[in-house]
Amino acid sequence: MNILKKMAAALLIAGSAAMPAAAFAQSPVTLSGDVKAVETSVDADGNETTQLVAPDVIVPGDRLVFGTDYANNGAEPVENFVVTNPLPTAVRLAPDAAADLTVSVDGGASWGTLAELSVTAEDGTSRAATHSDVTHVRWTLATIAPGDSGRLEYPAIIR
Repeated sequence: MNILKKMAAALLIAGSAAMPAAAFAQSPVTLSGDVKAVETSVDADGNETTQLVAPDVIVPGDRLVFGTDYANNGAEPVENFVVTNPLPTAVRLAPDAAADLTVSVDGGASWGTLAELSVTAEDGTSRAATHSDVTHVRWTLATIAPGDSGRLEYPAIIR
């Protein structure tokens, strides 16, 4: 299985990890994930255009956008819906990710903004967490009204 298929599979599985299996089976919220490559081109006049495309060949340093679409297909609002996405090991969170994004640097055991988190180095000292330390991203949607839908995204860079 190539790296893109593994990343897409991890993203789809991550959405279902947002709640226990029994709750997920009863939830009216559907999740669908994808991965897009960021492609920048320059036309003859020097105008730069950036678009998201289906990834083909990717190499270290390439930018990707991981996305999760959600929709409430039920008749009642859904409150405090949590979507948790593990970052595939082949990528790191991009430095331009939203500063208020809720992340984990310890496999999902603790959460906060990147500025609030630290990691323990091999020598036992503590240091501020960096984008390359992020293992998971998480969103908590306060309320998803019946029929509402949206998209959650985070930027990543191939290691």
